[in-house]
Amino acid sequence: MSDEPESISARGVTPDSLLHTGASDHPSAEDVVLASGRDLTPGNLEWAERRLAREGRAALDKQLP
Repeated sequence: MSDEPESISARGVTPDSLLHTGASDHPSAEDVVLASGRDLTPGNLEWAERRLAREGRAALDKQLP
């Protein structure tokens, strides 16, 4: 193992530990907005809150590959 901090390797491959979020069971509206690629605006946060209320954790999971 290397003593260097994990980052994108010289080959351009991102280490697994940087790809997995380990997200909690209770994502926030901000999490959903950012995962969707939208800007953090009041309207987008309201959209995300509605999705979370309707779909729960699946609202975030559907945004991620």
